[in-house]
Amino acid sequence: MNHEEYVARVRKMNPIDDDFLRKMAEDMDFCQEVIQTILEDPYLCIVEIKSQDAIKNLQGRSVVLDAHCVTQNGTHFNVEVQKSDDDNQQKRVRYNSACVTANITDPGSKFENVLTVYVIYITKNDFFKKQRTTYHVDRVIRETGDIVYNGFSEIYVNAYVKDGSLTSELMTIFTEDDAYDDWKFPSTSRRKRYFKENEKGVNELSTIMQEIKEEGRVEVVMEMYHDHEISLVQACRRLGFTEEEFLEEEKKHKKI
Repeated sequence: MNHEEYVARVRKMNPIDDDFLRKMAEDMDFCQEVIQTILEDPYLCIVEIKSQDAIKNLQGRSVVLDAHCVTQNGTHFNVEVQKSDDDNQQKRVRYNSACVTANITDPGSKFENVLTVYVIYITKNDFFKKQRTTYHVDRVIRETGDIVYNGFSEIYVNAYVKDGSLTSELMTIFTEDDAYDDWKFPSTSRRKRYFKENEKGVNELSTIMQEIKEEGRVEVVMEMYHDHEISLVQACRRLGFTEEEFLEEEKKHKKI
C-alpha cells in the first residue's frame, strides 16, 4: 500500500478506528470532553495523557492503549475502541485493565494504595444486546445484591443504540463520516476534522499508519526469530536488514 492509498484509507476512518483515536487522543481537551460526557461529570479534569501507551506484562506481551488519561486526583482512565466482534470483549477489558493496574502500581506498595482505574470500552455494536447506549458493570455480592467496589470500574459504550443521550450523540461523531457538533462537542469535532479534512492532518495520520504497519512487521519477525522459527539470516532477508542492523533493532525491542 503506497502513501496515496493510506491517505484514501484515512479519509474513510473515524474515531471508532483505533489508529484514528490514538492520534486524536494526543489532545487533552478531546480526552477530557469524551470522559466528561460518558461519566456525566463536567468538572472532571484531565492533567496527563499517554496516547499510544505501550505496556508489557511479565510474559512480555505488549498492550497498546488507545488513550490512557490521568485525572487531577490520580484516577487512571483507559479509553478503548473496538469495531469488530471477533473476540471476547469482556476478557479483553479484564486483561488490559490488569496490565494497567500492574504498570501503575509500585512494587511492594500496600494494596490500599493501588490507584483507581476506569476502563471505558467503546464498541460499534451493542454486544450486550440490552438496548442501552451505556452499561456500567459492577461487582455484586450474589447472596445479598450489594454492590462492592475495589477501585476498578468498567463502562461499556456502543454506537448502535440511539437513546437520545449526550453519549449517544457523541458516538454518532465517533462512527459517521460527516457527523460533527461544534456546540456540544467542540474538541471532538475539531480534532476529527483535522485528521479527516485538513491535508496536514490527513498526511500526518497516513504517515503514522505506515510506520505502525512497519513496526508491527518488525515485531512479528523478531518474535519468530526469538521463538527459533526462523534463522538470523532468514529474519534479515524478510526485513531487508543487514545482520548488524537486525541486532541493533533487536536491542531497541528488548528495551521496550
